[in-house]
Amino acid sequence: MSRPFLKMNGLGNDFVVVEARDQPFRPSAAEAKAIADRSTGIGCDQLIGLEPSTRADAFMRIWNADGSEVDACGNATRCVGWLLMQASGRDTAVIETGAGLLHAARGPDGAISVDMGEPGLDWRQIPLSEPMDTHRIEVLAGPVGQTLEPPGAVSMGNPHIVFFLDHEPEETMVRGLGSMIEHHPLFPEAVNVGFAQVLGPDRIRLRVWERGAGLTRACGTGACAALVAAARRGLAGRRATLVLDGGELTIDWRASDNHVIMTGPVAVEFTGRLPEALAA
Repeated sequence: MSRPFLKMNGLGNDFVVVEARDQPFRPSAAEAKAIADRSTGIGCDQLIGLEPSTRADAFMRIWNADGSEVDACGNATRCVGWLLMQASGRDTAVIETGAGLLHAARGPDGAISVDMGEPGLDWRQIPLSEPMDTHRIEVLAGPVGQTLEPPGAVSMGNPHIVFFLDHEPEETMVRGLGSMIEHHPLFPEAVNVGFAQVLGPDRIRLRVWERGAGLTRACGTGACAALVAAARRGLAGRRATLVLDGGELTIDWRASDNHVIMTGPVAVEFTGRLPEALAA
């Protein structure tokens, strides 16, 4: 029997969302990859399953486009938060993820905010395969390592590193270095690779190579990580607008409780039904 889905996006970072609170939905890695395929499937950066939770409004299970399961996705959390709030009529929602409980709320002009919690800054939290100061980690060698400053490392429920550039992050660099570093031995769980240009203390241009998905139009946890990494280096303040290919996110690393708040728009694209062969 085919199963309905909702296609959504946050700044062009797109998701196929499947309701699984009444009927289990546990596709294999191959099935998740087939759904995400833009040529032969529905097409998305991540596949999302909404499952029952005893601690929250729903548990959000996340598969990357390559079929791998991950614990966190910031833009998907905003989309799911909006869905849950629309269903309940409330202005807040709680989403359980593999990275913990996340709280979503309605923001100004239809935007959705998510409290992404505290960033992980210890090498064990990223995680890295060896002890290292996460302000600046040595991951590149040779000519490339001599031309780029060592990146900062931050966990936002998933591992990120962020390179800071003095120019616009070019697609060839993002694709080339991102794909090269994603599975570097220093990162036992692989890593998301961000390339940021600080335009001012409250504005940062960012492009992200997402592990398991490649270059996406936006990455919510990547935006959070970039702001934290920039603030730690004194390159930006604790609140900034992150300019991504798909639009802008406001990121606020609150001094009061050390939590990172991400705010931005969500959009519904269309509804449909999964092919029966992929509706496991």
